[in-house]
Amino acid sequence: MGNSVLILDGDDVRNRLHTHLGFTEEDIKINNELIAGLCLTSRGDYDIIFVPIISPFESSRKRARKLLGKDFYEIYFSADLETVSARDVKGLYSKARRGEIPNLIGFSPGTPYEAPAAPDHVVHSGRETMKTCLDGFLRFVLRTLDNPSVATR
Repeated sequence: MGNSVLILDGDDVRNRLHTHLGFTEEDIKINNELIAGLCLTSRGDYDIIFVPIISPFESSRKRARKLLGKDFYEIYFSADLETVSARDVKGLYSKARRGEIPNLIGFSPGTPYEAPAAPDHVVHSGRETMKTCLDGFLRFVLRTLDNPSVATR
């Protein structure tokens, strides 16, 4: 649609830039903050920056919002544990059930996922079709590009 787009995929960023970080609560928060910093330094170069990461802690999302200000939009992809486990192409949930992954976000007791209290947009991927989810997400993005104040809380 003519917009310049950067995608900062969580796995890719971890594998390229943040290999020193593990999956403890502190490391997850540091990783999320470093990614927010990448957005800050890159935002003048792109119309849109998508950041598909798991940001399980409300405090991390609040810090990102504070750092990026009006340019930050929190999108919550909502799905229950059963749905997420069924979609698990990497086999992470199977490994966690066997005790091979001790800190799987949203699964392991020590690493909860704190659902957002007031996201800017919710994609109900656990109960809506992929087409419905995609259409709603695209409408949100286009509305935000046309008039950023429309999409805010």
